[in-house]
Amino acid sequence: MNRRNLLIPLLACMASFSFSATALAQNRPIRLIVPYAPGGPIDVTARILAERVKDSLGPVVVENRAGAGGNIGADLVAKSAPDGLTIGIAATATHAVNPWLFKKMPYNAATDFAPLTQILRVPNVLVMNMEVAQRLGISNLADLIAYARANPGKLNYGSGGNGSAGHLAGEMFKAQTGIFAVHIPYNGANPAQLALQGAQVDFNFDNLATAAPGIRAGKLKAIAVTTLNRSSALPDVPPVADTLKGFSIDTWWGLVAPAGTPKETVARLNQAFVAALRAPETQTRFAGLMAEPVPTNPEEFGAFMKSELTKYQAVVKATGAQVD
Repeated sequence: MNRRNLLIPLLACMASFSFSATALAQNRPIRLIVPYAPGGPIDVTARILAERVKDSLGPVVVENRAGAGGNIGADLVAKSAPDGLTIGIAATATHAVNPWLFKKMPYNAATDFAPLTQILRVPNVLVMNMEVAQRLGISNLADLIAYARANPGKLNYGSGGNGSAGHLAGEMFKAQTGIFAVHIPYNGANPAQLALQGAQVDFNFDNLATAAPGIRAGKLKAIAVTTLNRSSALPDVPPVADTLKGFSIDTWWGLVAPAGTPKETVARLNQAFVAALRAPETQTRFAGLMAEPVPTNPEEFGAFMKSELTKYQAVVKATGAQVD
């Protein structure tokens, strides 16, 4: 048998193996890494989307890898094979705040990821304990600023911890108004909200999704939202930016893959998840979380994350917050 005759079956065998390996990869479920614990708004939205894309992408398994402010889960995505089988959630903390908050980061937020699409934007809201607001005669943002200026140091505000979105928003607010209010950090957003409802603190900058039940129950008074424009979820509440020009701190999250993921794979994932975000059923479910879907193409989401990374560099530096 000559070399040509030997080569033909060998090539056929290799082609068969390549086809089988590809088919196997296509049959493997996609892992969607959520860098936070189960049950929160980010985890809930990830599971909603995983269910919506199963017809176009096959099974998507949500895997929670919480810890280090989201860094553990984000690092897992960054160091995974760029084959489209591991994707993850990128959030304000993991891709805009933490790179400036932590002295040592296990990943590079700017270069270790391939953007897929933004998912949601959730306004933060400046809320006061209702009884405190009534006792102090504070009904709007101007009242709050006037009282704080006339009574320096008498107000305090809570947050989910040093470097959290609530802490950074509070420090931005103090810097732009020239007021002084004592920051009281708690171990997470829920304890901070309980402290506010119990009048242990006077005001918080809270995520609207978590503050909404207290607002509806009349325990919290919504003073202003932190989006540049009014939120459809609270149309009667003005933005802080109406008083403090340019003030904007939103909570957002989206989807990323490891850097180096092929463009055609990125495009396929983007198409499937954008279609899921635009589905009326999905938008209805997200509305219950006070969240606004923000489907984008990879280039738009990449540019957005870059701008957020730049913005929070200045914000974190101004607060002096550090975690390690």
